[in-house]
This record gives sequence, C-alpha cells and structure tokens, in this order.
Amino acid sequence: MPSDPPAVAYLREHREDIVDLAATLVGHDTQNPPGDTRELASWLESFFSDLGIETERVASDPTKPNLVATLPGATDRTLVLLGHLDTVPFEADEWTRDPLGEREGNRLYGRGATDMKGAIAAMLAVAEAYVETGTVPATDLVFAFVSDEEVAGKAGLPTLLDRRGLSADACVIGETTCEGDRHSVTVADRGSIWLELEATGTAAHGSRPMLGENAIHRLYRAVSDIESVLGDYRFEFDPAVRALVEESVEYYAPQFGADAARELFERPTVNLGVLSGGDRVNVVPAAARAKLDIRVTAGIDTETVLDGVREVVAGHDGVEIVDADWSVGTFEDPDGPLANAVGSVAESVTGGRVYRRSATGGGDAKRMRNAGVPTVEFGLGTETAHAADEFTTVGALARNAEVYARLPDELLRQFDSGTRTFDSTGASPAGTTPSRRGRRENTSR
Repeated sequence: MPSDPPAVAYLREHREDIVDLAATLVGHDTQNPPGDTRELASWLESFFSDLGIETERVASDPTKPNLVATLPGATDRTLVLLGHLDTVPFEADEWTRDPLGEREGNRLYGRGATDMKGAIAAMLAVAEAYVETGTVPATDLVFAFVSDEEVAGKAGLPTLLDRRGLSADACVIGETTCEGDRHSVTVADRGSIWLELEATGTAAHGSRPMLGENAIHRLYRAVSDIESVLGDYRFEFDPAVRALVEESVEYYAPQFGADAARELFERPTVNLGVLSGGDRVNVVPAAARAKLDIRVTAGIDTETVLDGVREVVAGHDGVEIVDADWSVGTFEDPDGPLANAVGSVAESVTGGRVYRRSATGGGDAKRMRNAGVPTVEFGLGTETAHAADEFTTVGALARNAEVYARLPDELLRQFDSGTRTFDSTGASPAGTTPSRRGRRENTSR
C-alpha cells in the first residue's frame, strides 16, 4: 500500500494543531451584523507571513476586508479554497457553552465552528503542511477568505471579484455539506425570484366593509393564485440535471421525506415571507404589500417562471409587481473533473458514499460560477450551523484538512484523464454544460 503524501502525513501527526487553529478563529468575534473582520484578517496575514506566503487584502469597506494568499504549485492549474470569515449573530445567554470557543472532548463549540471557521482552519492547516514538509502542491493553491457572506453583502466576494478577480480552474468552498454519516458535495444551487407586490384598495369604515375595497384581500388572492399556478408547474430537465435531481432527492429524502424532497426540485417553491397592510382594526385597508421568495431548480430558465407570475398578477385588479430581483440557478457537471475529484477524495477519506447534490438555496458558489470558475462546496461538520451551542468535531476538522490536502493531486489527475464516474443517464458532454448565466432585474410600475 503506498504511503501517504508528506502533507497528509504531517496533518495526521498534527491533528491537535488543526483544532487549535479552529479555536483561534472561533475566538475572534465576527458576528454579522456588524461583520467587522479586521482583527481576524490581520491574524491571518500574520499566519501566512510566518509561512513565507504573501497575502493581498482587498476591501471596499475597511471593516470587512477580503484576503488572498497563493501557494505556487507544480503546474499551471489553479485550485481556490474559499471560505467566509463572518458568522451569524449569537445570544450568549442562549448558549450553555462559550460562543467564542470551548473545547470538550471531541467537540469544539463556538459560533462559526461548523459554519465555517472549522473548514477555514483545515485550509490553513493544509497550507502549513505543504510548507513545513517542503512539498509543492500539484496545482497552485489560492486561499481566499471573504467577509460579509452571511448577509449576502457586497463587501465580501463581490468586491473581491470586481476589484481583483479569481482566475482558477476550480474552486472548493468549505461550507458544511456533510452531517453525521451522510456526506455530499454540492454541485448546484437554485435560481431565485424575490418579488415585492403592492395592492391598492378603497378605505372605508370597518363597520361597513362592503363600501370599500380591501387591499389585503386583493393581495392575498393574487398570492394564492401564484402559489396555485406554480404548484401545478412541473419542470422538464435535460439528462444531466435529471441525474442531479434524482441524486438530490435521494440525499434529502431521509431528512424531508421522499415526497417533499421531490417537490423541492420538481417544481418552483414559494414562500410568503412578508405580508403587511392596514393600521387599524376598524378601517378597511387601502394598501398592502407582500414579499415572496420563489426558488427554481438549476437548469430551468428563471425568467420563464417569472413571466408566468407576471401573467397571474396582471389578472388581479389593483395588484402590481413593484420590485423583482432574480437569478438563474447554476450547476457544475456532476460527472466533471471537479465533482469527480472531490467525490473520489472524500469517499476515500470518509469511507462512505458522497452524494452529488443541489443546495436548496444559493450563495458564493453561484457568484463564483457566474464569474466563470467551476465551483463546488464541500465540508464535514455538524447540523448545528446558526444554532445555539454550535460545534464541530475533531474528526471533522482532521478529515476536512486531509480532503483539501489531497485535492490538488486528484484534481490534476481528473483533468488529465477525463474519466467520468457518475451516472449521468446517458447524457453527452454537451448536454451537461453548466449554466453560468445570472441576472438581476428591478422593475417599478
């Protein structure tokens, strides 16, 4: 049996050091809002400097910097390991552990432990392992750490892409995609439509409602019709996306139930997130507003779905769309070099099946794909992201580091071999071309 590569052997010998790195990261309070990551960015700069690796700080908001560090490789291929430095807020009195880090046995508690400072610690450990063993990675390794991700802010990855760019053959984002014994690599996200609807009516006294026109009623009837029409809408997928959908349904079925998991991807989902109108119980409301979150599976034209919604709204007097913000879902070939490389390495490290599935939402992976960089998400962790007493485990930290350390060699092998391993149900390479088209629209009428 061949021996482990030097970097992997180093990581196994320094397992506790990875935990210490994670504890240090969690110890920096980067709750967003306000999302101030300056101190953590400065610490990261010192970490890389000690390894002899130069860093570049890119910022549009000085309190929310982004950091890039490059470890040169043996070929002209480039792999980006990307993570976000900010976390969601926490209420300390809701925790039984220290939200800024507490170790107990195999667990490291703290805000960001699994989302996603644990994965960043693993990436830092990989950089250290290559440097300390004098090993040159098979590809350039670019470590990109961004701010403002938790609020989808422009100071984070959008600023980094606009002001510096990230040119690479592949990118792996360290979001937790594995929970317990269920492992996956996320190769797709869903498109979204965020709609704001406005309804107008005629005010009247609440004792004589028939003399007025209730704007809330008008609005709710329109929303109900949108839900009904989209509930009957069924997507048609090309073979590659169909394979991806089936794999996603199989992954989510134990958690959501088989029927709900299939509905999640077979048709648009609609969430009425905001409904407001009226200010007194004894007055017929003359105005009302609603905000809808509609999600669409990758490979489906989001604008076609939006056009259908427009038709529904046009059939309701006094109701109009006052704002629409939309994007197209993106995906990587589930049988392409990147998905195969991550899936293969992760299976060898975890010893279990690694699903290739779609995320239910979308984030920085979508931005990277739309920037032309093939991107997936992979990270071992726990189901406690954003929860009180969030934690990760020593095993998850160590195995994340090993996966990331092994990726350059396997990625280069996949690029060179062109081997395909995933069941794409007979799809040709042309049929599995990822969609990297995204668009935003704002209308007011």
